[in-house]
Amino acid sequence: MLELINISKTFNPGTVNAKTALNNLNLTLNDGDFVTVIGGNGAGKSTMLNAVAGTIQVDTGSILLDGKDITRLPEYKRAAYLGRVFQDPMMGTAATMQIEENLAMADRRGKRRTLRRGITAADRERYIEQLKVLDLGLEERMTTKVGLLSGGQRQALTLLMATLQKPELLLLDEHTAALDPKTAAKVLEATQRIVEKEHLTTMMITHNMRDAIAYGNRLIMMYNGHVAVDVSGEEKKKLTVEQLLSLFSKASGSDEADDKLLLS
Repeated sequence: MLELINISKTFNPGTVNAKTALNNLNLTLNDGDFVTVIGGNGAGKSTMLNAVAGTIQVDTGSILLDGKDITRLPEYKRAAYLGRVFQDPMMGTAATMQIEENLAMADRRGKRRTLRRGITAADRERYIEQLKVLDLGLEERMTTKVGLLSGGQRQALTLLMATLQKPELLLLDEHTAALDPKTAAKVLEATQRIVEKEHLTTMMITHNMRDAIAYGNRLIMMYNGHVAVDVSGEEKKKLTVEQLLSLFSKASGSDEADDKLLLS
């Protein structure tokens, strides 16, 4: 579903501030993969996600999505294929609009606008069923302004909006980092339910090693702009934090894993 082939990106090239964020990165995600991505600050996680989303253009290499070369496709055109949830809960929703209005807006993404009624009874019933998946009681507050919701509720709603029109790839950019632990756990559980229910190919960046191990079917750890560790299946299920750090040390040739990763 996603292929990153020999991707490189250097910021401020030719200056004293030159920083190589991606270094000949190669990665393939199969259809339905739920991949968690971890690594220390500066490892290249966010740059990789932004390169896939089209927020930044890569220097060299190719990005293929379901066989389509999107390497030079502008960000607004990639939005038709991608769903994305950001770290900031305020970024994915319109605060002055109702919950059902936000969902209707997401539901119309990529579709032709017409003069028909904005939200039909059938739409409303479907939104209620979708909101029940979040298990936050939002299906009983359809006309509530989104600005009155908590950060966790808004982030869960953003997740639902990003997946309402099934994307070819779902990008989760540390989408629980700004939430308290209890709320973060609920949003992660909702994420797992939606990804499994819709069979979504998903890439989730996280700084939490335990979450990276607990969720998804595959885990990659980045270091210096490339993939240093890649585990999946039964091997991933049996992983402990200590074993993961050991794998990282062997793959990176560094014994500073604990300091480098800055993971909880």
